[in-house]
Amino acid sequence: MSTAQETGPRTDIGTAPGEQVPGARLDRIRKLLAKAERAGTPDEAEIYTDKAFALMARHGIDEALLAAAPGAGAARADPIGRSRITVDNPYSGAKARLLGWTASALRCRWVMHDQRGGSVAAVTVFGFASDRERVELLYTSLLLQATAALATVRPPDPGESVAAYRRSWIYGFAGRVYERLCEAERSALGETEAETGRAAASTELVLADRGAEVDRAYDAEFGRLRRARRPQVSGSGFRHGAAAADRADLGGPRLDGRAGAPGIGA
Repeated sequence: MSTAQETGPRTDIGTAPGEQVPGARLDRIRKLLAKAERAGTPDEAEIYTDKAFALMARHGIDEALLAAAPGAGAARADPIGRSRITVDNPYSGAKARLLGWTASALRCRWVMHDQRGGSVAAVTVFGFASDRERVELLYTSLLLQATAALATVRPPDPGESVAAYRRSWIYGFAGRVYERLCEAERSALGETEAETGRAAASTELVLADRGAEVDRAYDAEFGRLRRARRPQVSGSGFRHGAAAADRADLGGPRLDGRAGAPGIGA
Protein backbone atom coordinates (compact mmCIF):
# COMPACT_ATOMS: atom_id res chain seq x y z
CA MET A 1 0.00 0.00 0.00
CA SER A 2 1.35 3.40 -0.94
CA THR A 3 0.47 6.78 0.48
CA ALA A 4 1.38 10.24 -0.70
CA GLN A 5 3.27 12.19 1.89
CA GLU A 6 3.49 15.58 3.53
CA THR A 7 4.14 18.64 1.88
CA GLY A 8 19.91 4.12 1.73
CA PRO A 9 20.64 2.25 -1.04
CA ARG A 10 21.07 3.68 -4.53
CA THR A 11 18.32 2.75 -6.97
CA ASP A 12 17.90 4.60 -10.26
CA ILE A 13 19.35 7.84 -9.02
CA GLY A 14 21.91 9.70 -11.15
CA THR A 15 23.95 12.84 -11.39
CA ALA A 16 23.40 15.70 -13.76
CA PRO A 17 26.17 15.23 -16.34
CA GLY A 18 28.20 17.95 -17.99
CA GLU A 19 31.59 19.53 -18.00
CA GLN A 20 30.81 21.74 -15.01
CA VAL A 21 29.34 19.09 -12.71
CA PRO A 22 31.10 19.84 -9.40
CA GLY A 23 32.23 16.32 -8.53
CA ALA A 24 34.84 17.76 -6.23
CA ARG A 25 32.10 19.59 -4.33
CA LEU A 26 30.14 16.36 -3.82
CA ASP A 27 33.28 14.64 -2.63
CA ARG A 28 33.84 17.45 -0.15
CA ILE A 29 30.25 17.14 1.09
CA ARG A 30 30.72 13.42 1.62
CA LYS A 31 33.91 14.04 3.58
CA LEU A 32 32.23 16.68 5.76
CA LEU A 33 29.34 14.34 6.51
CA ALA A 34 31.74 11.54 7.36
CA LYS A 35 33.58 13.84 9.76
CA ALA A 36 30.29 14.76 11.40
CA GLU A 37 29.44 11.07 11.85
CA ARG A 38 32.77 10.56 13.64
CA ALA A 39 32.80 13.86 15.56
CA GLY A 40 33.92 13.65 19.15
CA THR A 41 31.55 16.36 20.41
CA PRO A 42 28.13 17.75 19.37
CA ASP A 43 29.67 21.17 18.70
CA GLU A 44 32.23 19.65 16.35
CA ALA A 45 29.49 17.73 14.52
CA GLU A 46 27.48 20.94 14.10
CA ILE A 47 30.41 22.74 12.47
CA TYR A 48 30.80 20.00 9.86
CA THR A 49 27.03 19.80 9.41
CA ASP A 50 26.65 23.50 8.69
CA LYS A 51 29.42 23.42 6.09
CA ALA A 52 27.91 20.38 4.41
CA PHE A 53 24.40 21.90 4.38
CA ALA A 54 25.66 25.09 2.78
CA LEU A 55 27.55 23.23 0.07
CA MET A 56 24.57 20.95 -0.51
CA ALA A 57 22.24 23.92 -0.99
CA ARG A 58 24.61 25.73 -3.34
CA HIS A 59 25.12 22.56 -5.35
CA GLY A 60 21.36 22.19 -5.86
CA ILE A 61 20.93 25.79 -7.04
CA ASP A 62 23.95 25.65 -9.35
CA GLU A 63 22.73 22.44 -10.94
CA ALA A 64 19.26 23.92 -11.47
CA LEU A 65 20.65 27.07 -13.12
CA LEU A 66 23.02 25.11 -15.35
CA ALA A 67 20.26 22.76 -16.50
CA ALA A 68 17.99 25.74 -17.28
CA ALA A 69 20.66 27.74 -19.15
CA PRO A 70 19.96 28.44 -22.84
CA GLY A 71 21.59 25.83 -25.04
CA ALA A 72 22.26 23.45 -22.14
CA GLY A 73 20.62 20.58 -24.02
CA ALA A 74 21.65 16.99 -23.40
CA ALA A 75 24.99 18.10 -21.97
CA ARG A 76 23.15 19.29 -18.85
CA ALA A 77 20.46 16.60 -18.76
CA ASP A 78 18.78 16.47 -15.36
CA PRO A 79 15.75 14.24 -15.86
CA ILE A 80 12.81 13.87 -13.52
CA GLY A 81 12.62 10.35 -12.13
CA ARG A 82 12.18 8.26 -9.03
CA SER A 83 14.35 6.53 -6.45
CA ARG A 84 12.86 3.88 -4.18
CA ILE A 85 14.70 3.67 -0.87
CA THR A 86 14.13 0.89 1.67
CA VAL A 87 13.25 1.92 5.23
CA ASP A 88 14.08 -0.60 7.94
CA ASN A 89 12.55 -1.24 11.34
CA PRO A 90 12.52 -0.28 14.12
CA TYR A 91 10.78 3.09 13.93
CA SER A 92 10.28 2.81 10.17
CA GLY A 93 7.49 5.41 10.16
CA ALA A 94 9.68 8.00 11.84
CA LYS A 95 12.64 7.16 9.61
CA ALA A 96 10.36 7.54 6.57
CA ARG A 97 9.53 11.08 7.70
CA LEU A 98 13.21 11.87 8.09
CA LEU A 99 13.72 10.78 4.49
CA GLY A 100 10.54 12.39 3.19
CA TRP A 101 10.96 15.73 4.93
CA THR A 102 14.57 15.87 3.77
CA ALA A 103 13.33 15.23 0.22
CA SER A 104 10.69 17.94 0.56
CA ALA A 105 13.24 20.52 1.72
CA LEU A 106 15.42 19.67 -1.30
CA ARG A 107 12.58 20.24 -3.80
CA CYS A 108 11.46 16.64 -4.28
CA ARG A 109 8.14 14.88 -3.69
CA TRP A 110 7.81 11.57 -1.89
CA VAL A 111 5.56 8.56 -1.38
CA MET A 112 5.48 6.10 1.52
CA HIS A 113 4.94 2.41 0.80
CA ASP A 114 3.38 0.59 3.73
CA GLN A 115 3.58 -3.11 4.40
CA ARG A 116 1.22 -5.32 6.35
CA GLY A 117 1.39 -4.66 10.03
CA GLY A 118 1.52 -0.88 9.64
CA SER A 119 5.27 -0.39 9.24
CA VAL A 120 6.83 1.41 6.30
CA ALA A 121 8.68 -0.71 3.76
CA ALA A 122 10.11 1.99 1.51
CA VAL A 123 9.90 5.60 0.36
CA THR A 124 9.91 6.68 -3.28
CA VAL A 125 11.62 10.03 -3.83
CA PHE A 126 10.40 11.80 -6.98
CA GLY A 127 12.23 14.72 -8.56
CA PHE A 128 15.14 15.85 -10.70
CA ALA A 129 18.16 13.54 -10.70
CA SER A 130 20.50 16.11 -9.13
CA ASP A 131 18.04 16.76 -6.29
CA ARG A 132 17.43 13.05 -5.70
CA GLU A 133 21.16 12.55 -5.46
CA ARG A 134 21.34 15.24 -2.78
CA VAL A 135 18.50 13.56 -0.87
CA GLU A 136 20.14 10.14 -0.94
CA LEU A 137 23.54 11.43 0.10
CA LEU A 138 22.17 13.46 2.98
CA TYR A 139 19.63 10.93 4.25
CA THR A 140 22.23 8.18 4.41
CA SER A 141 24.41 10.32 6.66
CA LEU A 142 21.54 11.67 8.78
CA LEU A 143 20.27 8.14 9.42
CA LEU A 144 23.73 7.09 10.61
CA GLN A 145 23.96 10.14 12.88
CA ALA A 146 20.47 9.58 14.30
CA THR A 147 21.06 5.86 14.84
CA ALA A 148 24.29 6.52 16.72
CA ALA A 149 22.58 9.08 18.94
CA LEU A 150 19.57 6.81 19.59
CA ALA A 151 21.84 4.13 21.01
CA THR A 152 22.63 6.42 23.92
CA VAL A 153 19.30 8.15 24.67
CA ARG A 154 16.83 7.09 27.33
CA PRO A 155 13.57 8.72 28.44
CA PRO A 156 14.03 11.02 31.45
CA ASP A 157 11.05 9.32 33.09
CA PRO A 158 11.95 5.69 33.94
CA GLY A 159 8.29 4.77 33.52
CA GLU A 160 8.10 5.92 29.89
CA SER A 161 8.41 3.45 27.04
CA VAL A 162 11.88 3.56 25.50
CA ALA A 163 10.38 2.79 22.08
CA ALA A 164 7.87 5.66 22.30
CA TYR A 165 10.58 8.05 23.46
CA ARG A 166 12.95 7.10 20.64
CA ARG A 167 10.21 7.27 18.02
CA SER A 168 9.26 10.79 19.08
CA TRP A 169 12.97 11.67 19.22
CA ILE A 170 13.34 10.78 15.52
CA TYR A 171 10.29 12.91 14.66
CA GLY A 172 11.82 15.86 16.47
CA PHE A 173 15.13 15.25 14.73
CA ALA A 174 13.44 15.04 11.31
CA GLY A 175 11.38 18.20 11.80
CA ARG A 176 14.36 20.28 12.84
CA VAL A 177 16.48 18.89 9.97
CA TYR A 178 13.76 20.08 7.58
CA GLU A 179 13.87 23.58 9.04
CA ARG A 180 17.66 23.76 8.88
CA LEU A 181 17.70 22.59 5.28
CA CYS A 182 15.18 25.26 4.32
CA GLU A 183 17.31 27.89 6.06
CA ALA A 184 20.37 26.69 4.13
CA GLU A 185 18.46 26.89 0.82
CA ARG A 186 17.46 30.49 1.54
CA SER A 187 21.02 31.39 2.47
CA ALA A 188 22.42 29.77 -0.69
CA LEU A 189 19.94 31.72 -2.79
CA GLY A 190 21.23 34.98 -1.31
CA GLU A 191 24.84 33.97 -1.87
CA THR A 192 24.12 33.13 -5.50
CA GLU A 193 22.68 36.60 -6.02
CA ALA A 194 25.65 38.29 -4.35
CA GLU A 195 28.33 36.31 -6.20
CA THR A 196 26.83 36.24 -9.69
CA GLY A 197 24.91 39.51 -9.79
CA ARG A 198 21.88 37.51 -10.82
CA ALA A 199 18.63 38.79 -9.34
CA ALA A 200 17.25 36.49 -6.67
CA ALA A 201 13.85 36.70 -8.38
CA SER A 202 15.24 35.16 -11.58
CA THR A 203 16.82 32.28 -9.66
CA GLU A 204 13.62 31.75 -7.70
CA LEU A 205 11.72 31.65 -11.01
CA VAL A 206 14.00 28.87 -12.29
CA LEU A 207 13.49 26.90 -9.08
CA ALA A 208 9.72 27.52 -9.19
CA ASP A 209 9.53 26.33 -12.79
CA ARG A 210 11.42 23.17 -11.88
CA GLY A 211 9.13 22.64 -8.91
CA ALA A 212 6.08 22.97 -11.15
CA GLU A 213 7.55 20.39 -13.53
CA VAL A 214 8.06 17.96 -10.67
CA ASP A 215 4.51 18.58 -9.41
CA ARG A 216 3.00 17.88 -12.84
CA ALA A 217 5.00 14.69 -13.30
CA TYR A 218 4.22 13.57 -9.74
CA ASP A 219 0.48 14.21 -10.15
CA ALA A 220 0.43 12.30 -13.42
CA GLU A 221 1.93 9.25 -11.71
CA PHE A 222 0.83 9.45 -8.07
CA GLY A 223 -1.98 11.99 -8.05
CA ARG A 224 -4.66 9.47 -7.05
CA LEU A 225 -2.90 8.26 -3.93
CA ARG A 226 -4.57 9.09 -0.67
CA ARG A 227 -2.76 11.51 1.59
CA ALA A 228 -1.22 9.97 4.69
CA ARG A 229 -2.41 10.90 8.15
CA ARG A 230 -0.31 13.24 10.21
CA PRO A 231 1.78 11.06 12.52
CA GLN A 232 0.71 10.76 16.15
CA VAL A 233 3.71 11.15 18.44
CA SER A 234 3.23 9.87 21.99
CA GLY A 235 6.74 9.93 23.43
CA SER A 236 8.45 12.85 25.14
CA GLY A 237 11.64 12.75 23.04
CA PHE A 238 10.58 15.26 20.36
CA ARG A 239 12.35 18.23 21.98
CA HIS A 240 15.52 16.26 22.59
CA GLY A 241 15.53 14.96 19.02
CA ALA A 242 15.12 18.49 17.69
CA ALA A 243 18.06 19.61 19.80
CA ALA A 244 20.15 16.75 18.41
CA ALA A 245 19.24 17.85 14.88
CA ASP A 246 20.72 21.26 15.64
CA ARG A 247 24.01 19.46 16.16
CA ALA A 248 23.70 17.11 13.17
CA ASP A 249 25.88 17.54 10.11
CA LEU A 250 23.75 18.58 7.16
CA GLY A 251 26.55 19.08 4.75
CA GLY A 252 26.99 22.93 4.48
CA PRO A 253 25.91 27.45 6.27
CA ARG A 254 22.23 26.31 6.33
CA LEU A 255 20.00 24.60 2.83
CA ASP A 256 13.84 26.44 -0.29
CA GLY A 257 12.11 28.45 1.96
CA ARG A 258 9.27 26.88 3.89
CA ALA A 259 9.20 27.12 7.66
CA GLY A 260 8.24 24.29 9.93
CA ALA A 261 8.04 20.54 9.35
CA PRO A 262 5.83 19.76 6.35
CA GLY A 263 2.28 18.60 6.79
CA ILE A 264 0.59 15.58 5.26
CA GLY A 265 0.81 15.04 1.50
CA ALA A 266 3.87 15.98 -0.52
